[in-house]
Amino acid sequence: MPVRQRTRRRLRRLLALLLVLLLCAGCGFFALRRLFVLPYRDAVEREAARFSLPSSLVAGLILAESHFDKDAVSHAGAVGLMQLTPDTYHWLCFKLGHEEGDLSDVDTNLYYGCANLALLLSEFSDLPTALAAYNAGPARVRDWLADTRYSKDGHTLSHVPYPETRTHTRRVMLYSQIYRLLYGLS
Repeated sequence: MPVRQRTRRRLRRLLALLLVLLLCAGCGFFALRRLFVLPYRDAVEREAARFSLPSSLVAGLILAESHFDKDAVSHAGAVGLMQLTPDTYHWLCFKLGHEEGDLSDVDTNLYYGCANLALLLSEFSDLPTALAAYNAGPARVRDWLADTRYSKDGHTLSHVPYPETRTHTRRVMLYSQIYRLLYGLS
């Protein structure tokens, strides 16, 4: 077979392979968007901006907490998209000087969930530590930070003793990156 014919055949195979790869990549992108849904996008971006939070972080936290189920209720009684307990909600309303409303309302839940996350980030400047506090509670995280088995500097966790909290923190960090890539969120 002449060299020119072999070159053309190789080029056609290469182009076919590239086409298949492009199709797979395109299908993968749309498949990921089906797994990483983003309902309430406008509200998520609005509340994240209100509290100077990355919207990708808020979306990742919601996916980990409730999978965007506005009617979700945990075994601990946490409610809504951002899974706030009534006690946390009452405390936030008191701290912010607001009248209590309906925690199961999407906008209310997003507002107070973002307020809570912003407060935790201001107390625990390290993102994974703040996310651990969102999941396990700030008092528990303060105890961990005071324990040299879990924190070397008293400000960041070097080890999270609860497997659920450790997994939750990693998931939120990963989901945040995926939302940034898939949707171009901040």
